[in-house]
Amino acid sequence: MPTNFTVVPVEDDSSNNGASAAAASAAASAAAEESKPVSFDNIFQEAKSVDSIQELHPGDESQRETTPFLNSDDDGQISYDGKNMALFEEEMDSTPMVSSLLNKLANYTNLTQGVREHEEAEDGNRRAPVVIPQMGTFIGVYLPCLQNILGVILFLRLTWIVGAAGILGSFAIVSMCCICTFLTAISMSAIATNGVVPAGGSYYMISRSLGPEFGGAVGLCFYLGTTFAGSLYILGTIEILLIYIVPTATVFKDNTEDAKHNNMRVYGTCCLLLMALVVFVGVKYVNKLALVFLSCVILSIMATYAGAIKTLIEPPEFSVCLLGNRSLKNEMFEKCAKVEIIKNRTVPTKLWDIFCDGHYPNATCDEYFTLNNLTEIQAIPGLLSGVIKENLWSNYGPAREVIEKQNQPSVPAPTPKTDKEQNYVFSDIATFFTLLVGIYFPSVTGIMAGSNRSGDLRDAQRSIPVGTILAILTSSFIYISFVVLFGACIEGVVLRDKFGESIKRTPVIGVLAWPSPWVIVIGSFFSCCGAGLQSLTGAPRLLQAIARDGIIPFLQVFGHGKANGEPTWALLLTVGICEIGILIASLDDVAPILSMFFLMCYLFVNLACAVQTLLCTPNWRPRFKFYHWTLSFLGMSLSLSLMFICSWYYALVAVVIAGCIYKYIEYRGAVKEWGDGIRGLSLNAARYALIHLEEAPLHTKNWRPQLLVLCKLDSDLAVKHHRLLSFTSQLKAGKGLTIVCSVLEGTYMTHKEDAKTGEQNLKTAMAAEKMKGFSHVVVSSSLRDGFSIMIQSAGLGGMKHNAVLMAWPAGWKQAQDSSARKNFIETVRETTSAHQALLVAKNIDRFPDNQERLKEGTIDVWWIVHDGGLLMLLPFLLMQHKVWRKCRMRIFTVAQMDDNSIQMKKDLETFLYHLRLDAVVEVVEMHDSDISAFTYEKTLMMEQRSQMLKQMQLSRTEREREAQLIHDRNTASHSATNDKAAGSAPDRVHMTWTKDKLLNERNKQREGMAVKDMFNMKPEWESLSQSNVRRMHTAVKLNEVVVKNSHNSELVLLNMPGPPKNKKGDENYMEFLDVLTDGLERVLLVRGGGREVITIYS
Repeated sequence: MPTNFTVVPVEDDSSNNGASAAAASAAASAAAEESKPVSFDNIFQEAKSVDSIQELHPGDESQRETTPFLNSDDDGQISYDGKNMALFEEEMDSTPMVSSLLNKLANYTNLTQGVREHEEAEDGNRRAPVVIPQMGTFIGVYLPCLQNILGVILFLRLTWIVGAAGILGSFAIVSMCCICTFLTAISMSAIATNGVVPAGGSYYMISRSLGPEFGGAVGLCFYLGTTFAGSLYILGTIEILLIYIVPTATVFKDNTEDAKHNNMRVYGTCCLLLMALVVFVGVKYVNKLALVFLSCVILSIMATYAGAIKTLIEPPEFSVCLLGNRSLKNEMFEKCAKVEIIKNRTVPTKLWDIFCDGHYPNATCDEYFTLNNLTEIQAIPGLLSGVIKENLWSNYGPAREVIEKQNQPSVPAPTPKTDKEQNYVFSDIATFFTLLVGIYFPSVTGIMAGSNRSGDLRDAQRSIPVGTILAILTSSFIYISFVVLFGACIEGVVLRDKFGESIKRTPVIGVLAWPSPWVIVIGSFFSCCGAGLQSLTGAPRLLQAIARDGIIPFLQVFGHGKANGEPTWALLLTVGICEIGILIASLDDVAPILSMFFLMCYLFVNLACAVQTLLCTPNWRPRFKFYHWTLSFLGMSLSLSLMFICSWYYALVAVVIAGCIYKYIEYRGAVKEWGDGIRGLSLNAARYALIHLEEAPLHTKNWRPQLLVLCKLDSDLAVKHHRLLSFTSQLKAGKGLTIVCSVLEGTYMTHKEDAKTGEQNLKTAMAAEKMKGFSHVVVSSSLRDGFSIMIQSAGLGGMKHNAVLMAWPAGWKQAQDSSARKNFIETVRETTSAHQALLVAKNIDRFPDNQERLKEGTIDVWWIVHDGGLLMLLPFLLMQHKVWRKCRMRIFTVAQMDDNSIQMKKDLETFLYHLRLDAVVEVVEMHDSDISAFTYEKTLMMEQRSQMLKQMQLSRTEREREAQLIHDRNTASHSATNDKAAGSAPDRVHMTWTKDKLLNERNKQREGMAVKDMFNMKPEWESLSQSNVRRMHTAVKLNEVVVKNSHNSELVLLNMPGPPKNKKGDENYMEFLDVLTDGLERVLLVRGGGREVITIYS
């Protein structure tokens, strides 16, 4: 049984009158407002202002992912009617109710390329919103794709391609290109049905699937392809105009190739400016003429089919005149004969005048003209003529070759270089298979037209795949059928006649068409005009979409336009690039350039689908199910192959352009997170690599310092020691793992924002030092625990740090508490226990930054004990960096009285030779000596300081008790020392870097002190710990030797002695290290991790 309940609004009394007054007020208001709807926003308004935990910090908003709403606009007030969801009241802002979510989804609209809003703002007045009827598959996808696919190449070059490549070769060309676009359409359908595709079409799909770098690179390539497509269509328009419609309108009258190209340039530039003006004035005129242009294409195709069928009944009355087997231009003559009989008189024809010097029968004629007869053949023999057998095979040839009919009798004769050779039909360019592929491919582009209109479709998820694939199948059928019909109906010499010079300057496909060639001429002219206008309309908006994404900084100016959003600046750039294609002035040269850019776009569409399919990301749920990653890879491979088949040098240029744009976006572009597949691919690759890294231990040859840098932040959360990061980058040179971490004291709930700020500051400092790595800030109850957590848990799997780098705690003597000293010593202990190397940089602020260049100097290594060879590896790594590159490496080692210094030096030089390290070897003899008074004084001061620090930390009662214990202990120690003084020997320090010497040192430590030394001691020294005295003696003597030899060196590397096992000696450990490194400018204390890091083997 459902339970009805009512939420009663309760308003807090601002004057704090008590709970009873508030309850009474609530009851009264409930009685008065019972019939009114209650707003959740008012119920908990006061509670939200009091509860600070629920407040959103400014930093949260920047880190949070964008809202899932497609059209999300921030409403000024959020009102939730009803009383049944009070339990979720406080989370309504971040987790909205399902009803409001569905309402926003239902009201989503997407304007195609911004065209519709440009039309509405064209008059400068804001029109009332008009409900635009949603288009179906046929009108919205099928016809636009068909209009973009069928175009200039079909009418101007397909017959020539069939004549040169033959029916079989043309069938192979058409099949390859159509299969490529078909496979791309399958991949595109999967991407387009995996969510809504806004304006931008293929650019949006690629960029959101492969990331901003690939998206920007391929988006610009697609833009360049669309722009050069405009050049192609304009050149096709001018070619039809000057060759077939108004051949007398040429500016340059010479019948040369240069004159033809100059005419194309002049008229093409004028046509481009006219089209740009139309596009600038209003896109609506282009859209209204689109149906007219499409009708022209359909009528031309129907006329061609009708003409092919008519050849079964009556072939067209077009003939070709052959001299021998050579095809002649028939513009200058009507009758294909040398002489004709008029009124019983033999009269030379116009052809006689062309090939001979006079109009008389005894005139001197061209030798080939004299030896060969004239033959008139049908240009269109028809389907039943059997000409298909002759046109089945290819007929490639070089440039400037006379077009000849195969199997036609001919008497060979040299063709003199005279004006008479202009009467033959020549091939203007060399023909071969790969060239024809590049010229033909633009005829199958345009499959993206449907995906660009997704916002105008009634059901885009269904219409885009069906309409695009049906358009490709239809156009493929048209192209293949035209290849067969052309080869079966038209004579071979006519097919190879690119401009129809042998049939009175009529397009070859127009000769076949019914009822008149002018159907093809007019239809192809308007088709090319419309396609050019569509390109000049779409390309600027594509560039505007890329510019507004902000991924390419230097393109941002092209994101602006007129007040109505018209991309004026983008249009100007498009016109400029389009003019480059027009200046090329050859349709055959522009087509391969266009093919490169479209093929690259198709390649990455297939790659995007394959990557998303293989990654199996949860968001990859396309409604189009008939796809597979193998089909996408096949389409990708075919696209790449066609690029290099068309033109290998154009392909390399396109790849270089895309690569340069990719690197530019990677280094200078805005950081975008679009959930792209490349990021998912990187994550999968990283996971795979991490899993396999963990399976086997790392070999010594692959060892490199993977650093965990313990960095301090000041009170403003800024990096305290920037030179520590500089030194890290110099040591790593961008290789291996680097984790920079810091610790904040407190709880995470209260210092969450500080942790984010600190981490961002670390990233900024790392970027300033050009340092690649990761940063992390941990909030812990104490610094000690935080650093311990980082040492234990930083890294993942096989990518864990093996060395810790930290700065020397410079102010440990002046600190009132001992936390700095304790944290440092515990860090040393933990790294040793974790078998990790430890690097401690003393005087870190004096280290060079990345801009300095050390002209000369040495890096001195003091090799006291062998702990894995890290001491010798570090200088080598440093000298790979430009800061330390000119420094020399010196290795010092210490010899005792019983060591052979000469042999030690030879052995060490041999060892370094096998290690392939260039270094100067020095052996320093350090003799045993008595403990000096200075050593005792330093030890006494150290112990007195330790006692003083202890006293400061004790309470009064504990202080008195501690003082009595110290007195009793000193008295007992004095008596025991006097009793043992007779049999003791002087304490000496044995220094060596071998294991045997270390055992001898331990045996000597068991000997007592000599009586004469004890009698010479001052009374204050009697209570000193002999272990501390020996340690201090070592530090003092070693420091003297190091300072004497390395005081001018740029960097000194020293073995770092470990802390005492007994924690009671921790107070003195720092003093020993301080004395050891006293007087040196830059010191790096190194403690190995217990494993070999350098080897002599390859």
